[in-house]
Amino acid sequence: MADRAGGEPLPTETEIRQADWYGEDISGQKHTRVAFVGLDLTEVTDDGAVFTECTFRDAKFNLSRHTDAAFLNCAFIGCSFFDATFTDCKLVGSRFERCAFDLLTVSGGDWSFIALPGADLSRATLDGTRLREADLTGVRAVDATLRHLDLSAAELYEADFSGADLRGSDLSAVDPRTVELTGAQVDVAQAVVLVTALGLRVRPDAPE
Repeated sequence: MADRAGGEPLPTETEIRQADWYGEDISGQKHTRVAFVGLDLTEVTDDGAVFTECTFRDAKFNLSRHTDAAFLNCAFIGCSFFDATFTDCKLVGSRFERCAFDLLTVSGGDWSFIALPGADLSRATLDGTRLREADLTGVRAVDATLRHLDLSAAELYEADFSGADLRGSDLSAVDPRTVELTGAQVDVAQAVVLVTALGLRVRPDAPE
């Protein structure tokens, strides 16, 4: 049984330690309830692989490329995602703890119900991704690019989006009183949402 960070233990049936998949093509592979410890996925190519209820502990995803892949209800503990790219992938229900996301790029895909509490996304780029009901409590995303994201019903308490590019994202779950937004880039529609969240009423100019 592998401990799922911040939640119930994640059951595993097989354990693989210190495997070296450096530069391999893992497209189409399927793994269920496997605990990967020290797995090296550096520069891996992945088109359509499926990992279900797997645990990745101290794994390296550096420079890996994932397209139409799925990591469903997985746990990532102490993993590195330096310059990794996820395009149209599903990570629904997965949880991350003590992971590094420098230069991570996420395009499209469904990351709903994921848990990223306290994660540092300052050097990450996410665009067009579904993050419904995601736990982003205390996320640090200073100057990050977080565009066209579906953040509906996400937990964002004490998140720091200072200087971040949030244009096009659903900010209906953002409480400007508990989320740091200094210098963040938003569009006009988002500005109205944030002003309304503060209890202000946006009305046409008063006649002279």
